Amino acid sequence: MPVICIANQKGGVGKTTTAAALAQGLSEHHKRILLVDWDPQASLTVSYGLNPDNLKQTCYDVLSSTIRNNGQVSIRDVTIKTDNPDIELVPANIELSQAQLDLANALTRELMLKEMLQPVRTEYDYILVDCLPSLGLLTINALSAADNILIPMQADFLAMKGLALLLTTVIRIQERINPSLEILGILFTMSNTRTLHSREVIEVTKRAFGDKIKVFDTIIPASVRFKEAPAAGMSILTYAPRSDGAEAYRLFTEEVLHEKS
Repeated sequence: MPVICIANQKGGVGKTTTAAALAQGLSEHHKRILLVDWDPQASLTVSYGLNPDNLKQTCYDVLSSTIRNNGQVSIRDVTIKTDNPDIELVPANIELSQAQLDLANALTRELMLKEMLQPVRTEYDYILVDCLPSLGLLTINALSAADNILIPMQADFLAMKGLALLLTTVIRIQERINPSLEILGILFTMSNTRTLHSREVIEVTKRAFGDKIKVFDTIIPASVRFKEAPAAGMSILTYAPRSDGAEAYRLFTEEVLHEKS
């Protein structure tokens, strides 16, 4: 069952929006999804209408238990059902920010998330991990646990320049920890293709990386709906199912399914 981490060290590129929308899109194809909020900001948790401060247990409790190898808290203990019966969520809160310190002294510190997910991998068709905007130990754990990395990226020159650093990290993970890790592709998000700058960035990215890395044909448009949906506790596909953004994510979901078939 594929584990896909959604990662980019740059913030504000639509990682959480993509995680929630892809989960909903896959569920429309009768797939069973586990979402893992792997970000102390807990944006994905909030996007499902939960208050992170009110949660008794989160992924941090599972991580702490895994580091200590005491078996007190498993991933099943903290998994929450959502309004969609095909989507379940492992929530996060600010306590996860402590994980960087906890992991620093842990044995096999890069493999903790992989160990956490192992008991439930066969229970879902896809596991999607929403990463924080960093290339620290939490993201390294996600890359070490994943089969694929999906890279959301804005059609912006600075975002394109930062892509090289992320790809260098991926190569190091492939060489040293997780040789089976593959790049699922680059997804352009929040893009206005009517501007020359956006079109140029997309074209330059395809020329620079397209022969080695898939650049998805679908381009997610910029829309205020993407800001409204999390406030309503929904993905864009549920909140505004006929919007341009929702339709774009459905097309993207079909591309993902084609890649994984």
